[in-house]
Amino acid sequence: MIVWDMSSFQGLSKAHQKSLHLFHTFPALPVRFIIGQTFFGTAPVGDLGFARYIIFVSNLLLESHNISLTEHSSVPVEKNITLERPSNIELSCQFTTSGDLNSVNVTWKKGGEPLKANYLINATGNILYTKYTFAINNSKQMGSYSCFFEEEKEQRGTFNFKVPEIHGKNKPLITYVGDSTVLTCTCQNCFPLNWTWYSSNGSVMVPVDVQMNDKYVINSTYANETRFKIMKLSEEDGRSYWCRALFQLSESQERIELVVLSYLVPLKPFLAIVAEVILLVAIILLCEMCMQKKKQQPDDGKEFEQIEHLKSDDSNGIENNAPRHRKNESVAQ
Repeated sequence: MIVWDMSSFQGLSKAHQKSLHLFHTFPALPVRFIIGQTFFGTAPVGDLGFARYIIFVSNLLLESHNISLTEHSSVPVEKNITLERPSNIELSCQFTTSGDLNSVNVTWKKGGEPLKANYLINATGNILYTKYTFAINNSKQMGSYSCFFEEEKEQRGTFNFKVPEIHGKNKPLITYVGDSTVLTCTCQNCFPLNWTWYSSNGSVMVPVDVQMNDKYVINSTYANETRFKIMKLSEEDGRSYWCRALFQLSESQERIELVVLSYLVPLKPFLAIVAEVILLVAIILLCEMCMQKKKQQPDDGKEFEQIEHLKSDDSNGIENNAPRHRKNESVAQ
């Protein structure tokens, strides 16, 4: 901590004195300073009427975000904030109401946990302001920060902090056995510290070992892009792959689905159609054969009856001729 007498700017170099920008966020609140990209948060020592302050020097960049609410807001207001590196954060909420500002209760929460009362509140006209200043240095400090204005109806504004998203191929990547393919992940307007590729083995994610398997090649020529090449594909290579980007505050990952088909797969619809045609033709032939058999059965029955009738006629003719023959023999005698 450094104590400077702000009335004479003792302790500041001439270069800093020239680049010093003094501004008031709210009346009667402690002043703050920005020199270049260095943020100086201040806390007063003693009465605000004195011009003596304790200056906390930080090399973190300042991120300022605000949300506006009214008493007629029907739904909570949310703002998504992408944060790649540690930063000083300044969140502001303003609430406009026609009621008594003194009856409005103002609170801040991270997730569902109330934050310490180190936030600022100020009123101007019919607008109530609140500001919460803090630093995000690690992944635990990421998440959602909300301001609440409790009157007859509670109004809420939420700031959601997350690391940059990375983008791969949304649809499954389809290729064939024996081919090569390249999986790509990119991060727009961001530069991860490191890229890592994983393959899914059931419910387990296994890091891809390029040195142990010569069919894998990972190329990260550009800091915001990574390429994973798989050569001599087999059906076993068809699975989910994950690219993971590491940032200072947290990590982000994206899933890419790889489908590896054999060359017989495109022929399956054609073979299925041919099989259906053959089955249909066989059914038609079988039906025709059955119908022909049914037609032949009555004809065969008639022929059988005719043959039986002829046989019976022949037998009757023989029986009738036998007595006549015997009669002729008797006459001859």
